[in-house]
Amino acid sequence: MPISVRIGSREVGAGHPTFVVAEVGINHGGSVETAKRLIEAAAKSGADAVKFQTYRTEKRVSRESPIFDILKQCELDEAAHHEVVRVARDVGISFFSTPFDPESVELLASLDVPAYKIASFDIVNLALIRAATSKRRPLIVSRGMADAGEIDRAVEVMERAGVHYILLHCVSAYPLKPEDANLRMIATLQRRYTCPIGYSDHTIGIEVPVLAVAAGACAVEKHFTLDRAMPGPDHALSADPKDLQAMVERIRVIEPILGRGEIRRLESEQAILPYRRPSA
Repeated sequence: MPISVRIGSREVGAGHPTFVVAEVGINHGGSVETAKRLIEAAAKSGADAVKFQTYRTEKRVSRESPIFDILKQCELDEAAHHEVVRVARDVGISFFSTPFDPESVELLASLDVPAYKIASFDIVNLALIRAATSKRRPLIVSRGMADAGEIDRAVEVMERAGVHYILLHCVSAYPLKPEDANLRMIATLQRRYTCPIGYSDHTIGIEVPVLAVAAGACAVEKHFTLDRAMPGPDHALSADPKDLQAMVERIRVIEPILGRGEIRRLESEQAILPYRRPSA
C-alpha cells in the first residue's frame, strides 16, 4: 500500500498535512438547511472534508430498535444528498459519507464521492466492504471494537480488491473518557499495517484529537455541530465551529514541530558544528 492515499485533491499520509474531517453524521437532524449550514461552517473553520451518513433506516436497524425513530428522522433522501454535495463543492470542501447498505453505496457512487467511510460497526461487515471496494474509490475504515483478526480480515478484502485505504484508530464509546483513548494504538497500527493511520474521536473537547496528531495520526475525524446544546445523540461530544477552528489551528501549529523524523543535520545546527569534539 502507498504511504499516502489521495482523497479528492488531498494526499493523506506521512509527510502531508493532517486531513481534518468534520463528522456531521446525523447532527443535521434531517434538515437539509441545517446540513448546508454545517458544511459552510466546517469549511470556514478550516476542515478539509465533511462526512455524513447515508442509509435507509429499515435496512440499518429493526423497527424495534430504540434508535429507529431517531435514525428515521435524520435520514436524508437522494435529493437531499445532491443538494448537500452541491453546497460542499460550492464552498470548496470534500464531501463523503458512511454507507450502511449496498443501495447507499450505489447512491454515493452516483454522487462521485472521493471516498467511502466504513463505520466501526461495519468493519466486520465484509459484504458491505466488498460493495464499497467495487466502486474503486479509497476507503476510510474505523476500527472501534475490532480485534486484530477482525481488522486483518477487513484489510484482506480491501487489498484483494486493490483499493487504497486508511485505517482510523477509534474507541466506540459515546462520549469517550480521555483516559480510554489509548492513543498508543496509533503506533501499534502503524507497525502492523502499511497504510496511513488516523484517529476518529469521541471525546468531549479538542485536546485528545490534537494529541492524536502528535502520536502520529495523519487524519483526524471529529464530530461536528452548530451548537453542542442541540437535541440529539452526538451533539454533546461534538465540536462547534469555534472548537473546530481551534482544533485545526492547534494541529497546524504542531505539524512543523513534529518534523519529518529524518536522521540528518539541520541548517539551524550549522553554526554550532565547529564546537563538536570528535575523538579517534
